Amino acid sequence: MDPLPPLREVIRRHGLSASKALGQNFLFDGQLLARIARVPGDLAGQEVLEVGPGPGGLTRALLAAGARVTAIERDHRCIPALEELSAAYPGQLRLIEGDALEIDAPALFEGRPHIASNLPYNVGTALLIGWLSAGWEPWWQSLTLMFQKEVADRIVAEAKDDAYGRLAVLAQWRSAARIAMPVHRSAFTPPPKVMSAVVHIIPAAMPEGVKLATLERLTAAAFGQRRKMLRQSLKPVAGALDAAEAVGIDPTRRAETVRVAEFVAMARALDAARA
Repeated sequence: MDPLPPLREVIRRHGLSASKALGQNFLFDGQLLARIARVPGDLAGQEVLEVGPGPGGLTRALLAAGARVTAIERDHRCIPALEELSAAYPGQLRLIEGDALEIDAPALFEGRPHIASNLPYNVGTALLIGWLSAGWEPWWQSLTLMFQKEVADRIVAEAKDDAYGRLAVLAQWRSAARIAMPVHRSAFTPPPKVMSAVVHIIPAAMPEGVKLATLERLTAAAFGQRRKMLRQSLKPVAGALDAAEAVGIDPTRRAETVRVAEFVAMARALDAARA
């Protein structure tokens, strides 16, 4: 049982309100937060990194699930409320005040933590790209992250979907990404103008013979002119058209029709030709 008073009472007592400048939107629904905490699986005894806990709504759910949470919060106003959580769950919560974009998070852990966060909207995509661009096998076990629905759709999109682009390729070429649950805007305080969704990402084996930098160059060129045929958009990348031809990709296709596996095959062929 949660030994703490209702979150709304805690927020009221500490005079907290969501900061638009920090991209904050608070969640109060305990059942919803508990569902989010269950997405990674059984967290009893597991290490979890939470970025931007705010007053600690999701933090409560993670602690109640038995996780050992490291929470990074840059908003000093929220620290007293989070310290109450630390007192209520002795030994389970490590609180770090600072900017997650500047902190060396992997150095905080000896093992591989899960990452679970209701990410601040203004830094969510930047953090995700950093986590996905890390060395493979990554330093984290799974990602359970709240995004604007538009961003979530871009992460899980497949070829020919309107949302398909570079973010989908980055997320899917060596991991499995899915939308775990939609979250209505009315669940937040204050309600954002957009709907949200929780995305769950699990790392997979890295395809052999492919460099991330090569894949990034190909997708940047291809999606940078996504309405143009590949024979035009890939011209800035030396050897890319030859690589496409080598793996049977028609140069008259557009980037939005090229599947993740095809981009990987093209990158592999390009790296092999340069070896």
